Amino acid sequence: MAAQETGTGVSGFVGMHALFTAEQKEAAERTAATIEELGLRTVRIVLVDQHGMPRTKWLSTRAFSSALRNGVDFSGAIYSLDTSNGVFTAAFAEAGGFGIEEFTGFPDIVAVPDPTTFRVLPWADRTGWVICDAYFSNGRPVPLDARRLLQDQVAAAAALGYEHVAGLEVEFYIVARERSTIALDATGSPAKAPAVTAIEPGYQFLGEYRQASVEPILTLLRDALWDVGLPPRSIENEWGPGQIEITFEPMAGLAPADAMVLFRTAAKELCHASGLLASFMSWPALPNFFPSGWHLHQSLRGPGGNAFASADEVLSPVGRSYAAGVLEQAQAMTVLGTPTINGLRRFRPYSFAPDRVCWGLENRGTLVRVQGAPGDTGSHLEIRNGEPAANPYLYMASTLAAGLDGVRRQLQPPPLVDKDPYTVDVPLLPNTMAEAVTALEKSDFYREVFGGRFVDYLAMMKRAELGRFSEAEKNADEGVTAWEMDEYFEAY
Repeated sequence: MAAQETGTGVSGFVGMHALFTAEQKEAAERTAATIEELGLRTVRIVLVDQHGMPRTKWLSTRAFSSALRNGVDFSGAIYSLDTSNGVFTAAFAEAGGFGIEEFTGFPDIVAVPDPTTFRVLPWADRTGWVICDAYFSNGRPVPLDARRLLQDQVAAAAALGYEHVAGLEVEFYIVARERSTIALDATGSPAKAPAVTAIEPGYQFLGEYRQASVEPILTLLRDALWDVGLPPRSIENEWGPGQIEITFEPMAGLAPADAMVLFRTAAKELCHASGLLASFMSWPALPNFFPSGWHLHQSLRGPGGNAFASADEVLSPVGRSYAAGVLEQAQAMTVLGTPTINGLRRFRPYSFAPDRVCWGLENRGTLVRVQGAPGDTGSHLEIRNGEPAANPYLYMASTLAAGLDGVRRQLQPPPLVDKDPYTVDVPLLPNTMAEAVTALEKSDFYREVFGGRFVDYLAMMKRAELGRFSEAEKNADEGVTAWEMDEYFEAY
């Protein structure tokens, strides 16, 4: 009766398909008690799409209670959308245009809230927030759901006796909106990208005064993140004006990817409410702006603790094999960690981003940076090819899958780079979208672990994005283009 009254999902869907673990069932009970105790009025359900963008419906608390049993009807059309919000396949093509029969006709899917991700948003009035998993109405998981792909790799690690551990180190920009002006494009028409200026005009790397000058918004963000259970470990200003880096403590399983979604949501919504704009676009075309990266700190935890730590070496044999797996798949995983045309511009010499497949000890120019020392229980790998706009589930799933493959096969990595990493004779990373997509398409490894259908789908979507870019910028000068600003700056 409750399902009919609220009109959510498919009656009894969660129980019918045994979708909740014991932990999720307990979390659902705690969530219901929290909603009642705090008198919440709204719960935002969030489904993270293929781009890593959160799509949402806002439910009454009564409808959300029903959704924990029945799921929620959610438009499957989101999987046909590119980053401009346009449909990149032929409209109403059979099987959605990408070979999945359930997508014929732009049907609804069923979004199932994961109650372990439930948070109360301190910046929104009596509002809860929760991440969902995606299913077809027949109970089959949607194979394009990136969160599912990471779940599979977390389970693969557990099957080997390990727990996935990752820490976030993310750079992004905060800029001030120029509300009194309207930006015009070359034709004199209003441009899509907003008129903005740096939040603070000077730029001194790690300068105390400069960071203090933007203290109000950073304190607001710090407190909000603290209140949702995601306290920042550190906050610092980076090279560019308004460029901020925030790091978080290591988290296990799906938690670091879920945390990235929540962090970006908090930053964008709090900045917007303050008359500012937070952008996770890697390299905005604004004066003195430097590229932003997302450095992923990763390790495995075993029965004895950190499986990458060693009493006698910088990295254990497990850690070395994990690094070897990442290096072996580095070219194919590029578009999964750096999915935008703009982000790929970072892969150039002396950019503090990698441009080739190598690793080194405490070397910020390498693809994989080893951090640690003999006897250091915190030894781990820092993977430096990601951009802040990356889908966190795809970024982590691609590195975890590759690393686990290295562990299974006991791969041995090449020697650590002990000189300028931009001069070593090793394979280069793709630095264009065409090269990155081709590398993924040719990867037997990712076709096996993610499925050929997913790889083909992602390649189709990215080639459509590249086609739109090429058509719009045939006569553009070199450098970051107006198309990139329109496409990525505010969306991400």
